[in-house]
Amino acid sequence: MTRLTLKNQLLAQRIYLILAALFICSLVVSNLIFQKFFSWDFFGWYTFEISVGILPYPITFLITDVISEVYGKKKANQVVTAGIFASFFSLLIIYIANEVPATDWSPISNTVFTSVFGATVVAVFASMMAYLLAQYIDIQIFHFWKRLTKGKHLWLRNNFSTFLSQFVDTFTVLFLLCSFKKIEWSLFGPLLLSGFLFKILVAAIDTPFLYAAVFGLRAKFGLKGTEEINIDTFASLEEAKS
Repeated sequence: MTRLTLKNQLLAQRIYLILAALFICSLVVSNLIFQKFFSWDFFGWYTFEISVGILPYPITFLITDVISEVYGKKKANQVVTAGIFASFFSLLIIYIANEVPATDWSPISNTVFTSVFGATVVAVFASMMAYLLAQYIDIQIFHFWKRLTKGKHLWLRNNFSTFLSQFVDTFTVLFLLCSFKKIEWSLFGPLLLSGFLFKILVAAIDTPFLYAAVFGLRAKFGLKGTEEINIDTFASLEEAKS
């Protein structure tokens, strides 16, 4: 295993924290903005009808794939767990904010606030159930293909893990939202197809970004083959000076 200097060890830890912050932000925001839907005509081939909450969500899978590849399975799972706590904490804040009565001069009334954030409780619950299944499936499949291909064909494990996990995520969250009557069942099929196809498209597009991130980090820290950075163990000061 490549031993990092203390300086590089600290840098690797800072990069991990930045990736974790971007992951958590993307996850929490996706739960807050999900009630707005839009359509997108993809070059006349297909018209997507999807929630804006989907827009930041694929970023979370890209980040966990980068972390899985460079920092290992354990650190990827830790980010997922942190995302769960952050989402439920945001839910608590929104619940309290919704219960506090607005003043007469408040630009946002109680009715408007509730109409925008009132469904967040259900959204977060549905998202977290889907999120738990999808992210852990993504990480498990990613490392399965990594072992099977002996660290080669990054594009293969990136896309194969993401395709299945994104279908599980899309199906689960829509099923729960329809079950709680936040979305009509008649929209389940079209939204499932649009959401899944959109996520597949994004997964294919983000592959070059995954390669760039992994290549850059591996080159920076001198990782060889399937080596991973261990940011839990610091190099000694003597090694850092040598």
